[in-house]
Amino acid sequence: MATKRRKNNYHTLLQGAPAPFFYFCCMNNGVSFTSIIGFLPKLKMHFVEIPAEVLVTLNGGALKGRFSQRVIIELNSVESWNAGVVALGEGKGYITVSNKRLKILDLQEEDEVNVKLTIDNSEYGHEFPLELEEVLKQDPVAKQRFAAMSPGKQRTIIYYILQVKSSDKRIERSLLFMENLKRCEPGKETMRALLGKE
Repeated sequence: MATKRRKNNYHTLLQGAPAPFFYFCCMNNGVSFTSIIGFLPKLKMHFVEIPAEVLVTLNGGALKGRFSQRVIIELNSVESWNAGVVALGEGKGYITVSNKRLKILDLQEEDEVNVKLTIDNSEYGHEFPLELEEVLKQDPVAKQRFAAMSPGKQRTIIYYILQVKSSDKRIERSLLFMENLKRCEPGKETMRALLGKE
């Protein structure tokens, strides 16, 4: 399916012009809608805008908590990943899209894209690395410390480990994180310390 290129300037959409969104809701299959690829100049990141109505629908009709949802996003029925929603303003949210994914999808700024969101009910928001699981099995202290961390920090560690494809490299990262975690004062772990930069 050919990508639709939009001629209008995306920034006018952020200034109150009608946004090109339509969506339908399926109770068991999440929410589907059409959006466009935007760009945040200050952050130098591309993103997909999530309409306020979609966020509320995903959140069971409630306004409170709509920006703390973890979702699985799927673009053009090709690329999907676990993500968090960030507030954009006026009740809307956004999810960033990496340059690598844009390349896979043959998308660029202002292109239309079909989006499907479903609630992510997984415990960590990512698959749990087998390598980290093995490290934790063999190190009860690290396992206890990891379990006591905030969900956000747990997700970050998992994310960093999953960024490498080699199992050997994942083992190395798992060991590094757990050794650094054990050196941190409980409850005062920082990402710099976990990465061994403090």
